[in-house]
Amino acid sequence: MKNDCILLIGHGSRDPNGNPQIERFTQQWRDSQPDWHIELCFIEFAEVEIAQGLDIAAANGRRVIIVPLVLNAAGHVRAEIPHHIEHAKQRHPETQFIYTPPVTTGEPIFTILKRNLQKAFAELDFPSPANTGVILLGRGSSDRNANGEVSKMARWLFEDSEHDLVDVAFTGVTTPRLETVVQRQVSLGMKQIIVLPLYLFDGTLINRIHRQMTRLQQQYAGIAFAHSSYFGFEPEIKEVLNTRVMNVLQDDKGSEFLDIDPDAHHDHEHHHHH
Repeated sequence: MKNDCILLIGHGSRDPNGNPQIERFTQQWRDSQPDWHIELCFIEFAEVEIAQGLDIAAANGRRVIIVPLVLNAAGHVRAEIPHHIEHAKQRHPETQFIYTPPVTTGEPIFTILKRNLQKAFAELDFPSPANTGVILLGRGSSDRNANGEVSKMARWLFEDSEHDLVDVAFTGVTTPRLETVVQRQVSLGMKQIIVLPLYLFDGTLINRIHRQMTRLQQQYAGIAFAHSSYFGFEPEIKEVLNTRVMNVLQDDKGSEFLDIDPDAHHDHEHHHHH
């Protein structure tokens, strides 16, 4: 590992709690992997962003393993980060850059969602799945594959639980929005509604979700609401990152792991909080 540097890339947030939280997460990951040299940068809203992060990592290793701490492969992952990697290769021709996939929606994320659903369900006074709707709330993207990953997780939850309704909503860019789906579930007879945000860390959108939940509770006084929060420091997230790095360490061919379209237009899923 002495010739390798791992670069963790967080999304970045305008919220003052967002980036320090990812910094704490990174330190916990370092503590759990003392033999690894782990650096951190952010896509936006941070002091150290991608270009500088790649330079720092290149100064610390002949091989840089890039690990995006981002859910799903939307525009940031498919276009913006690869764009910066290409420029970093020109600045550091002696360094090998290996780009691993993001934290995709698979079994580890599903495990967290199931646990969050159980916790939220237990908060309700009358825990009956028959009259309790579930809404999986994603960030929303102009990338249909990223939105489809949210729908996949909702389907898995439906098949794994006894809830009659498991729907999808998005906080921005695409539809349906949370309020619309709540209205639909109430019209279909749901007496209780659980909202599960599909978010890794705290930020402006998590704060917005909390405000939305307060408004919905006022608007639908006869409906019981419960909701979970972002994933944060769940062990499954670290497991995914460990797997990403170990796959590179065990495969010394050094091939790039992500299917990247360098001509893809930059996605703007992060611009919906204006």
